[in-house]
Amino acid sequence: MELIARGADEILKRDELESRLASGRPLRIKAGFDPTAPDLHLGHTVLLNKMRQFQDLGHQVVFLIGDFTGMIGDPTGKNVTRKPLTREDVLANAQTYSEQVFKVLDRERTEVRFNSEWFGQMSAADMIRLASQHTVARMLERDDFSKRYAAQQSIAIHEFLYPLVQGYDSVALKADVELGGTDQKFNLLMGRGLQEHFGQPPQIVLTMPLLEGLDGVQKMSKSLGNYIGINEPAIDIVTKTMKIDDVLMWRWIELLSFEISVAQMAQFRQQIQAGELNPRDLKLRLARELAARFHGAQAADTAVAGWNAAVRGEGDTASLPLHDVRVPAEGLRIAALLTAAGLTPSNSEANRKLKERAVRIDGEVVEDAQRLFAPGFEAVLAVGKRTFARVRLVNE
Repeated sequence: MELIARGADEILKRDELESRLASGRPLRIKAGFDPTAPDLHLGHTVLLNKMRQFQDLGHQVVFLIGDFTGMIGDPTGKNVTRKPLTREDVLANAQTYSEQVFKVLDRERTEVRFNSEWFGQMSAADMIRLASQHTVARMLERDDFSKRYAAQQSIAIHEFLYPLVQGYDSVALKADVELGGTDQKFNLLMGRGLQEHFGQPPQIVLTMPLLEGLDGVQKMSKSLGNYIGINEPAIDIVTKTMKIDDVLMWRWIELLSFEISVAQMAQFRQQIQAGELNPRDLKLRLARELAARFHGAQAADTAVAGWNAAVRGEGDTASLPLHDVRVPAEGLRIAALLTAAGLTPSNSEANRKLKERAVRIDGEVVEDAQRLFAPGFEAVLAVGKRTFARVRLVNE
């Protein structure tokens, strides 16, 4: 229970879970993912990590791809109707999902299912009977629906079907436990009610918090640009992880780390408070663990070595990946080059960093803002302490 409860926001009902665990029967652990985008990021892996922990304890995990629900569009957390995906979008994204999840889950102990398996066989009459299980008043208890209704914003009828459809997934799969984010609680509880209606023991609901992104404020999201994709190069995973602040580091360790136990977290906190451990070193350990999970130990070690070389001046920067940047034959000045290399969002920001003496080339502070860099030039460019890239300039 200590492992299962690690990082969890809520377990409903905990006593029921303890009773089922005590029975010795492998439980069926369900989590659903709507294939709304082709790539997974660390925020998605919070649930995957919990699924893997259940697997390591000997339970059966069901990774449910909501190819049917994805065409409805989950309105959770939205204040407007979300555009449903086409069948082609759903299938393409689902294929990518299934290829990525096994970087976390044990393939041999994972049952991959699509909810079109049962909903594709349902008649219109079956769907109407399912819809009869709940009232409009009950649906309006859901926070996002009630806010939109109070604000006189439109709610399409099909959106009311989403919680019912997700709930029925638990019936079809005979789930013992369903995992979801805190924003999914209403839908997860819908599954309990429907299971009882169909004569099944109601599932335990375990909610996980939404992982804050690199900004430490908003949840990790591709649309907000504060994410780390699990398919990103190992050096990018390490570099971005090292940019999070020391407060967010503990949250990430609790939700993302397999190697650092709760007891070790407490010990590390004491060591940091006593000045015996630098938070940077603990953060680098987490960064290496995440890079190794998605790219293997060798790639992770190379990425850490590259980060140490670029940021701490320890080692050879040749371990950093080399990126080609296309420039005109006459070359670019440093501000334009930093922008072209993706190290600054604009030339004005690059010039501001130059004035702050925060720009370095191979470890040396840039003094001459007018110097031209032509094709053939190769170096490690750095802006501040944590943003860098090894680049080679080539002709446009």
